[in-house]
Amino acid sequence: MLNEKELISKCLEGEAEALKQLYENYSPKLWPVCLRYARNKMSAEDIMQEGFIRIYKYLEFYKGVGSFEGWLRKTMVNTAINYYKKNLKQNNEKDLDAVFGIANNEVDAISKLSTENILELISSLPDGYRTIFNMFVIEGYPHKEIAEKLGISENTSKSQLSRARVILQMKVKKLFNIE
Repeated sequence: MLNEKELISKCLEGEAEALKQLYENYSPKLWPVCLRYARNKMSAEDIMQEGFIRIYKYLEFYKGVGSFEGWLRKTMVNTAINYYKKNLKQNNEKDLDAVFGIANNEVDAISKLSTENILELISSLPDGYRTIFNMFVIEGYPHKEIAEKLGISENTSKSQLSRARVILQMKVKKLFNIE
């Protein structure tokens, strides 16, 4: 079995056994990341496959700074987020500008946010707002289903989503000093 440095080197040379070993060594650690971002097991498998394709494709850009496992995890998280962005747009869901309620003249602000910034903003929401925001915006649940799952009224779901958006708008505007 190759050590991490040798494994990376052999993968960069395109050796099939090394690529297989990379997958076998790290897929058990990355699978929970995929599940956390996926709606179901099938989506998690898609994310995992796309993630490893990206890992193989961009491995040359890993410079050995920081944890290799951390780099792999970050690549997988970004893949999961891109997967949902792509699927949300395909399902005619609102894009991030609409989700955050940013006006056309403020689009530059939202485009400057990194994935990490967006996740931090969402995670800073109060529990109820964050849950409903994730279920509606990320997961695509309708308000009726959210209400049933959480044992609340549809109107409560709608109002909490609206409040979550207002909070996110304020935070984005504050980040970029937008009046």
